[in-house]
Amino acid sequence: MEIKASMVKELRDKTGAGMMDAKKALVETEGDINKAIELLRQKGIASADKKMGRIAAEGTIASIIEGKTAAMVEVNCETDFVAKNDDFKAFADMMARAVLELNPKSVEELEKMDCPVCKKPIEDVVKEKIAKIGEKITIRRFVRYDADCCVNTYIHNGKIGVLLEAKCQNCDSALTKDICLHIASNAPEFISREQIPASVIEEEKRIEMGKEDLAKKPENIREKIVEGRVNKLMAQKCLLEQPFVKNPDVTIAQLIEGKCEITRFERFVLGEGIEKRQDNFAQEVMSQIAG
Repeated sequence: MEIKASMVKELRDKTGAGMMDAKKALVETEGDINKAIELLRQKGIASADKKMGRIAAEGTIASIIEGKTAAMVEVNCETDFVAKNDDFKAFADMMARAVLELNPKSVEELEKMDCPVCKKPIEDVVKEKIAKIGEKITIRRFVRYDADCCVNTYIHNGKIGVLLEAKCQNCDSALTKDICLHIASNAPEFISREQIPASVIEEEKRIEMGKEDLAKKPENIREKIVEGRVNKLMAQKCLLEQPFVKNPDVTIAQLIEGKCEITRFERFVLGEGIEKRQDNFAQEVMSQIAG
């Protein structure tokens, strides 16, 4: 059977495969597009598995809101170049929607589910993207809120993401968006002082007590200084006590007084906790040319 250029193009558009790979697949399957897709997918899955040992610390954070339900997801890849790729960003958006609609309990559970957009198992979709893009791709984590009142989100350049739930008097989306922006900027760990575990406070006290500048001070003086320092540290960790990023003359508590109550929030920083590879990019390019 003659393999026409239009057939090769169609297969490439559907799979992202290279021209020669697409043509070979069509030859092997005697021009059957569906069988060729399956064949390339099988080859892609094989190559995808080889990439899973790589470090994926780049990527993007995506979020979605529908009514009072919201989801945020971090999807990782290996390079910032791929992270800026429209196809990769569309995949991250699709995963945010999957989390929103499917309400999985874990990444592992999500990967076993069928994507509500493309109707394929998500673990297969991930492998197809790896085959097409050529890098390790992982769905690292997600959060989903099904709220009684208001939800809002803010994503900063795909690098920092915030999801917020609040109970508002009049559902002020502009106010909750500002709070999301503030959380992205100031990185609070808790909403209020009451949420801080006693163990965290005791650990900070222990650290401060051991600092050299207090070593020669009397015990009662040391305790007062440590109490003041720890109090300041705890205030920095609490959202309600932080000065509002757009107007430092007021705290978040003052900003929202009588308007809304913040019930929970989540803040993702892209790649936090992942040890990034220290490859020499020039050497990597040369090795690819040579190999």
